[in-house]
Amino acid sequence: MLARTGTAPTRNYVGRFAPTPSGPLHFGSLVAAMASWLDARNAAGTWLVRIEDLDTPRNVPGAAEDILRSLLAFGMEADGEIVWQSRRLAFYDEALATLALASLTFFCTCTRKEIADSQLPGAKSALIYPGTCRTRPGQDQGALRIAVPAGEICFVDRCHGRQCQDLAIDVGDFVLRRADGIITYQLAVVVDDAAQGITHVVRGADLIDSTPRQIFLQRALGLATPDYLHVPVVVNGRGEKLSKQTGAVALDSEDAIALLARAACHLRLGTIKAATLAGFWREALLRYSDLEPAALVSHPAPCPSITS
Repeated sequence: MLARTGTAPTRNYVGRFAPTPSGPLHFGSLVAAMASWLDARNAAGTWLVRIEDLDTPRNVPGAAEDILRSLLAFGMEADGEIVWQSRRLAFYDEALATLALASLTFFCTCTRKEIADSQLPGAKSALIYPGTCRTRPGQDQGALRIAVPAGEICFVDRCHGRQCQDLAIDVGDFVLRRADGIITYQLAVVVDDAAQGITHVVRGADLIDSTPRQIFLQRALGLATPDYLHVPVVVNGRGEKLSKQTGAVALDSEDAIALLARAACHLRLGTIKAATLAGFWREALLRYSDLEPAALVSHPAPCPSITS
């Protein structure tokens, strides 16, 4: 059973759903929300919602409020106060100060072209940071990066099993605060998960590669590491991850039960027929409690294709 795999669930289980307000709730986000909600409820735990609105150029006015209304319309209500990242800037600055005291951060003025032109042998991408600015003394502007060590960081995902990544080879010294002053996802999610007491993170598999960076930051800041479960992402008819950037459309809450049933199918819960939201969630929770983690990736879900 999913909630009984990996870290054993207790009454102290705390999970979360953390959307970015770059548009309304779409089907891919609904699947992620459903997975995190079911995992929390199956463990008799707490389910929280956090609005990740730090990347202000991407924010759409009113999108956050629309997402919160949609979650309620689909039967998912947060168990606590909604957290807004844009109201927590002082906490990110405090974390940066801690890392600076440990001599882990440095300023970088490299452009993407300079990084691509300076690749080290063995780099797995054209944009793996080669450490150019680590040894440039006196810099006090540009992006703020964290120096990563050589060696693998590993974790066990409840769906995908053991995952390992060598940050020095696979990522390089990554950015914590952009040159425009915006705190990056990697730092903010670590600080906020710790502040909210998150014990279990359930999210899309597109974020599995971010997990070793987050574990590295957790260790550097002396924070606990949650249990991780990365569920399959929804793709459109072209095989692209369904997102606002690939044309995902807003969900119609008037069709909530049908859309939830479709999301449940994507999570390998089979066909759920229900007349009410309460009835749907009762059945979904029963099926989720019997689901083996390997089923999420062992075969395609027999569901209608996602075309938009």
